Parts: sequence; structure tokens; C-alpha cells
Amino acid sequence: MTTPSRETSPLLEAILNLARAHGQHERFYSSSPLETALRLQRHGRMLHALADRWSTVVPTPRSAANPYEGADDLNSEAAIALDGALFMEGGGRPVEITAMIAELRTDAEGFARGGEWLAAAMRSSWEVAASLLEVDALSDVMGERHRIITNDWLAAHMQSVIAALLLRAAEMLDHVDLAPEALRADLAADRVSPARMRSAAEVIARAADLCCQSAELVHDNERRWRMFRERTEQVVSDLSG
Repeated sequence: MTTPSRETSPLLEAILNLARAHGQHERFYSSSPLETALRLQRHGRMLHALADRWSTVVPTPRSAANPYEGADDLNSEAAIALDGALFMEGGGRPVEITAMIAELRTDAEGFARGGEWLAAAMRSSWEVAASLLEVDALSDVMGERHRIITNDWLAAHMQSVIAALLLRAAEMLDHVDLAPEALRADLAADRVSPARMRSAAEVIARAADLCCQSAELVHDNERRWRMFRERTEQVVSDLSG
């Protein structure tokens, strides 16, 4: 073990910079996934509401005087309230569901990129942390530093799984023909559509759960960043003095 010297000062100052910047950065990522989780839960509940409706309703095809009339047998008041998903007699898949599917794919792409970046950053951080093992003055906060890295590493893998789940949910929903005529034909026969909607909702719900767990992991770092930063500031200050 060694005592910090002016030769180790540049490394410590770089580490201190990381502790300050990324400690602040992670405050955002300890809350942002929770907002995403709430949105995903709402989407999942909308799909469940439609599945509940379609599991028992008797389809009633009719000739509407106006193509924008609501399809009463297909609509669910809860689904409309949650996501505005309105089936109209002269329409195809509700535009709100089309937008939701596109949103799932966009979210999946974002989580995939974020997970890949964070995993690479944590592999680098793990190697850099090894260089601090020789510094006696930081020995009592190295547990915190490694806990931060492993928390973020786990969060990175969770983001990759979230991306896979959201992409799969979008694919599942694309397999449901939501044009009123096709949907009524299914509900008059095998009622496959409600099952597909429920399955997609379950996959989305799991992604929402993982968003919450990812936020929890990152939030666990806040106190640890503070402890590590304060000790590193003390060491750097002692060297400067």
C-alpha cells in the first residue's frame, strides 16, 4: 500500500471529477425510469381493459351513418380514459394504439443504447478502481465505490432486458388485427385477440417492474457517491496543501 503523492494526484483529481459529475448525473436516472414505468403501466392497463371487454362482449357489426361513430361493442371506457384508445366504425387500428406501439419501439431503442453504453462504462470503471487499491487513504470507501459500479452494471443489464421486452411487446401487438371488421370476426370465433392483448400487457408490465428496480439500484448509489466524493476531496486537498 502507498500514501498518496503528487504523482497520484492527477488520477485522484480525475476520480474526483467523475464522482462529482456522475453522482449528479445519477440523480436523474434514479427518477426518470420511474416516470417511464408509470407510463408503461398505463399502457398495460389499457390493454387489459380492452381484453376484459373483448372476453365477454357479443360483437355487433352495424352500418354506421358516420365513419367516425364509436364502435360500442369494441370500446372500453377504461381504455379510452387511460390512453384515449377509441375504436371507430370506419377506422382501422386506433391511432393511439399505433402511437403506443411506435413509442414502445422508440423506448426499446433508447434502453438498448443506454444499457450498452452503461455496461461499457462500468467495465472501464471496474478497471480504474483497481488502481485505487494501492491508496491507503481511500481504503475505507472502496466498498462504496465498488457497490456503485456493480449497482450501475446491474442497471445496465436491466436496461438491455427492458429493451428486449418492449420490442417484443410491440411485435406481439403487431400480430393483432385491430380493424373493427377483423376484430369482430375474431371475437365471434376463437377470441384470440384478448389473449394476445393480455400477453403483451404482461410483457410491458415486466418492463415497468424492471424500470423501477433499475431506479432503485441507482438511487442506492446517492449516499455512497457522497461518501466516496468527500473522502477523495479530503485526500486531494491534503495533497494540494
